[in-house]
Amino acid sequence: MRKFLFTLAAGAGLALLPATAAAQNQASNAPKIYPVPRMPDGKPDLNGVYQAGSTRRGTWEEANTEGQVGNGEVLNPPAAPPRARTRGPARESAPYQPWAAKKVLESFNRRAIDDPQAACLPAGVPRSTSVGLFPMQIVQTPQNIVILYEYMNTHRVIPMTTRHPDDLEPTFMGDSIGHWEGDTLVVDVTAFNDKTWLIGAGTFHSDALHVVERYKMTDRDRIEYEATMEDPKVLTKPWIYRTTLMRREGTRLREYECLEDNQDAAHYQQLLKDESVFRRQ
Repeated sequence: MRKFLFTLAAGAGLALLPATAAAQNQASNAPKIYPVPRMPDGKPDLNGVYQAGSTRRGTWEEANTEGQVGNGEVLNPPAAPPRARTRGPARESAPYQPWAAKKVLESFNRRAIDDPQAACLPAGVPRSTSVGLFPMQIVQTPQNIVILYEYMNTHRVIPMTTRHPDDLEPTFMGDSIGHWEGDTLVVDVTAFNDKTWLIGAGTFHSDALHVVERYKMTDRDRIEYEATMEDPKVLTKPWIYRTTLMRREGTRLREYECLEDNQDAAHYQQLLKDESVFRRQ
């Protein structure tokens, strides 16, 4: 005996539809699954240009036109410290020590005019990955993985077959080394200076910052990114930030010159001299 399912037909009320036809209709509407591409050594092939803060497939223009791209940095109301973005509605409050949380809040209330990006400084890790309005490119070989960021014209070379050098000096982007845990690329980053912000307004850190990144490719176009930040000088526990990187076929990195025609630096210096501009009316 043929079975039927009830389904709602547009403009026709309830209609009878064979069970097999209903199943085919559901299958046609299901998200397409694209297999993870592989390198000759069997590891996921991460090569390509990606955009953070989006879950939409397609070209760069399509993603931005539809308004699906967002900056991974979350700026909360002044009553609460900034939070790291996570999948879904859940968000994790920044676990700053009380004195540090007060400093973060002060920066937020001052409209974050002390943002290092106003001076065109490198964004650091993981903030470079959280800026979804600028593409990033991954170049992968068995020996090294190179990440190029259009934002601030920065880059990282991640050796896959070595340890951190013994003569490290503090830098904006830190020193990175990588290894594979199954199909997940794990990157250990250390040797930071204290001149960058972690995610959003005022989220400063010390030179004791240690970051562990995880890049897990879930299909051809999508990488789930996670960064665990530890800083015993200012945080009470590890802070986890998550976002999604989407492949953007046909997109290339272009020259980004922050200093050219940048008036922010001069304006900010003037603002910093007059604290009254930050007082609430």
